[in-house]
Amino acid sequence: MQPVARLLLIEDDLTIRTPLIRALRERGHAVAAASTAMTGLRDALDDRPDLVVLDLGLPDLDGREVLRMLRAVSSVPIVVATARDDEAEIVRMLDAGADDYLVKPFTAAQLDARVRAVLRRSAGDASTGDPTLVVGGLRIDPRSRQVRLDGVPVELTPREFDLLHHLAGRPGQVVTKRELLTEVWRIPYGGADKTVDVHLSWLRRKLGESAQEPRYLHTVRGVGVRLEAPGAAR
Repeated sequence: MQPVARLLLIEDDLTIRTPLIRALRERGHAVAAASTAMTGLRDALDDRPDLVVLDLGLPDLDGREVLRMLRAVSSVPIVVATARDDEAEIVRMLDAGADDYLVKPFTAAQLDARVRAVLRRSAGDASTGDPTLVVGGLRIDPRSRQVRLDGVPVELTPREFDLLHHLAGRPGQVVTKRELLTEVWRIPYGGADKTVDVHLSWLRRKLGESAQEPRYLHTVRGVGVRLEAPGAAR
């Protein structure tokens, strides 16, 4: 069977690592593993896997630092797999650039499903001839994860980019906070609306606008937010 994907599992617990490697290989993936943060970072940069599964409780460096370091040099999809189940921690990891978050204990089937979902989303970004989204003076390129506003580069965090990209894929439509939490933050439950509000505020500032004087991002009170080009007819 051809491997579905080349995975790198960064996990220090042998009792977890060994059965996961076996189960993921049985599901058609090619799996490499590292038991320390530094080895995992080296393997991720040298071998360029299709996806990284990252534990946070590593012996030599906290997984949060590994995530930050990986995101500084690579756009490889990352699924965080850890025992830390605090909602604030989950949001921080997703904001820092994780593509999904899985709380231990979990089954290999659950991890495999998350891996396949993340890879499908990543493949979808790259499968079209020109995936660049254009809304007015905004140009959003998911391949390079670059944004330009009236020809000027806009520096966004990974989560700000994901938020803008999701909204730009639905120009003129009102997108609810629940949908944003589910599709951008991958949190399938409520209770984190403030996270969306804060990121929208940061995004507005970088686009040179405010909630009181919007150009692209329009809040629909009690419903959600709409992205549209300035001057678009309603």
